[in-house]
Amino acid sequence: MLRIAVQAKGRLYDETMSFLEEADIKLSATKRTLLVQSSNFPIEVLFLRDDDIPQTVATGVADIGIVGENEFVERAEDAEIVKRLGFSKCRLSLAMPKDIEYTGVQWFEGKKIATSYPGILSRYLKEQQVKAEIHVITGSVEVSPGIGLADAIFDIVSSGSTLVSNRLKEVEVVMKSEALLIGNKNLSDEKKEILKELLFRMDAVKTAEDKKYVLMNAPKDKLDEIVAVLPGMKSPTVMPLAQEGWCSVHTVLDEKCFWEIIGKLKALGAEGILVLPIEKMII
Repeated sequence: MLRIAVQAKGRLYDETMSFLEEADIKLSATKRTLLVQSSNFPIEVLFLRDDDIPQTVATGVADIGIVGENEFVERAEDAEIVKRLGFSKCRLSLAMPKDIEYTGVQWFEGKKIATSYPGILSRYLKEQQVKAEIHVITGSVEVSPGIGLADAIFDIVSSGSTLVSNRLKEVEVVMKSEALLIGNKNLSDEKKEILKELLFRMDAVKTAEDKKYVLMNAPKDKLDEIVAVLPGMKSPTVMPLAQEGWCSVHTVLDEKCFWEIIGKLKALGAEGILVLPIEKMII
């Protein structure tokens, strides 16, 4: 049985549980349950505070964990990054009152900065040769300047709306963060095999992201030109239709270039274009 530690609540919890569900890991979890076992895979989920996950994995209480890169770097525990998961993206930034002119990172010299990430902040300030007072807060960091507790803050930024509502502006991005799958460095061979299967499922889910399965009817005399504009996985599937001079073409397209490719296909005479979502893709 492989034990995975995940955040007990919040955005990372929601995205992690959705990701496990897409990998067909069935769990009957509630937010008040500490430990839940999957009904169809040899894994159990341990729900913890996000800042406890790195230590829990490093000490072997959990075998693997899903945690924000910001927490993993801040805690500096002896665990390894197994996989970058690509969701729950954010950044750690310095922010200050929006009405004050920002003159560069030296502005923070001698200032008091409120943060929940003193380790990352202190290393950054040292690199920049800036001496500032770090005030550690575990709650709502963004209110600190408004109540006179600090001159600036160092905190997670996603959309930036929280900064705006507190009359703050983001002035320095110190690091970017995403969800990580981390692992204990001393897993048994049996647990490594379970992890290998879990990674296989995760890869199938991640590969399918932003991909569309596209079917179209195409005139045979334009087939070579149509195939030339398709950036498919290898080559498209081509099948003859009952109507003379026409064939059916099946391929996979990335969503970011989808509309550009579709426009070219229509210009080449493709018709009846059908677009389907892809749940999983195994390469």
